[in-house]
Amino acid sequence: MSDVKTDAVGRRRILRDLGLFGAAIPALSLIGCTDKSKPALSLNTPAGAPVAGGAASVAQQKPVDLPYLPNPAVAPPVRRTTSQVVKVSMEVQELDGKLADGAGYHFWTFNGTVPGPMIRVREGDTVELTLSNKTGNQLAHNIDLHAVLGPGGGAALTNVNVGQSKTFRFKALHPGVYIYHCATPPIPLHISAGMYGLIVVEPAAGLPPVDKEFYICQGEIYTAGKAGDPGLQAADLGRLAQEQPSYVVFNGAIGAITGDRALKANVGDRIRIFWGVGGPNLTSSFHIIGTVFDRAATWGSFSSMAEHVQTITVAPGSATMVELTLPVPGTFTIVDHSLSRLDKGAAGQIVVTGAAAPDIFSAVGQ
Repeated sequence: MSDVKTDAVGRRRILRDLGLFGAAIPALSLIGCTDKSKPALSLNTPAGAPVAGGAASVAQQKPVDLPYLPNPAVAPPVRRTTSQVVKVSMEVQELDGKLADGAGYHFWTFNGTVPGPMIRVREGDTVELTLSNKTGNQLAHNIDLHAVLGPGGGAALTNVNVGQSKTFRFKALHPGVYIYHCATPPIPLHISAGMYGLIVVEPAAGLPPVDKEFYICQGEIYTAGKAGDPGLQAADLGRLAQEQPSYVVFNGAIGAITGDRALKANVGDRIRIFWGVGGPNLTSSFHIIGTVFDRAATWGSFSSMAEHVQTITVAPGSATMVELTLPVPGTFTIVDHSLSRLDKGAAGQIVVTGAAAPDIFSAVGQ
């Protein structure tokens, strides 16, 4: 038993040193906060406790009418045959946006979108990344890129208080699709609030051309209210610690890639989707109802492409790239095949237009 106790104490000490254990982070989550009257945050905050401006009671909330945050653009393919220095500028923006009809959330973002902008470089490129923390924000932030070879993935070199900018360099040596995220304690809260995205390192020979490319990330949001409750929702650190999200969403909100915001393609298009999971906690079972992926990058590696894949598992903090062709028209639903998450928002759409192909798909006797 003494060994067990010693191990437990050691684990708590490690978590405390990383800023992940609630008892050790009463001020860390508000580093750089200009309003010292705000309460300290902890991952041990009881479920339902409002955080950072949330209403005192979910029942008192009134519907809010906020616009969606923009969907981030897909970075253009790399057409170079030589390596170069690529300069990337990113700005932390803390802002309110639509979470669901009648509901909003105070997002923490890179460049004002969830996910943040796609970074796309070539194997062998040197990336010079500048992270700025917009004046008027309340918190310190940083960035950890999973494609970086160096302690902390760049996080320690990019700790920026409000109004600051910092720059660091790294060489992109491993081709693949990688997550980046904020790593400021409490790390799960910063990620859940929207601070994640993808960096794509194309192989030196490049990727084959396709007709359409799309960029989607899955994430979780932990709120005091349940999915669909109205009002500007407060973060619930109790639910976050228990890994019980109120929302599981694509691109930051319910409906972010459905209806007027759905992805658009034509029959026969060769489609490539870059798919990441910011998390911070749940594994995604990425599936599109009514099709099969022609190719899928296992664990985001271009050197390990599986063929004829129905569903691909993507861990939190990981990513993939899939390619597919849709031979018939219609609306195809994108899901996490842990299908109970549909009720929490995990749904998107690809709307495909063009001629029918009855030899591939048709009704009989109707």
